[in-house]
Amino acid sequence: MNDNHAFLNATQQLIDAGRFIDGKGWVPATSGNFSARLPDGNIAITVSGKHKGQLKADDIMLIDAAANSLDGKKSSAETLLHTSLYKHFPDIQSILHPHSLNATLISKIFKSEVVLEDYELLKAFSGIATHESKVVVPIFENDQNISRLAAIVEDYLDNNVGCYAYIIAGHGLYAWGNSVQETLRYLEALDFLFDCELRLHGVKKQ
Repeated sequence: MNDNHAFLNATQQLIDAGRFIDGKGWVPATSGNFSARLPDGNIAITVSGKHKGQLKADDIMLIDAAANSLDGKKSSAETLLHTSLYKHFPDIQSILHPHSLNATLISKIFKSEVVLEDYELLKAFSGIATHESKVVVPIFENDQNISRLAAIVEDYLDNNVGCYAYIIAGHGLYAWGNSVQETLRYLEALDFLFDCELRLHGVKKQ
């Protein structure tokens, strides 16, 4: 697949992901940002300020691995969080960042991490074959200094293996996987599991 076809394919996948995620109510207003890594190492990513449920082809731009725009468009202020994850995980191909209600609420209850343990749905995550498993989702304080936040995340990932996602407190969730489809599966599983934990801790949606 040549570079242009790969970009077009990634563009359509991100558009479709945006519609799915918006259908779940996870990206209110113009929140969130999505990306997919291309075979040449460049990254297709949503432009800044677009509603993720109404994305068009022109709303997906191209950046290099250092977060530089390759087409003159402007990406999210959080782009460095994407490129940092791609650098840390050479095999992942997609990062999706919604602002879901459950992830936002759960960051108000659990201050440093959410531990998901003994759930059947943990088998939705690659490499997990039994409910007798544990997935830890770290929670980081929100920070408008994205370089500093990225460094904090990188330090955590350097010292903790088996991480599939993290939450920025009061903000939203970052999840990554080997494809857009796999990352969507992680998001859906995490949202269900976060809902379980919220209900167990007495926070019930009306």
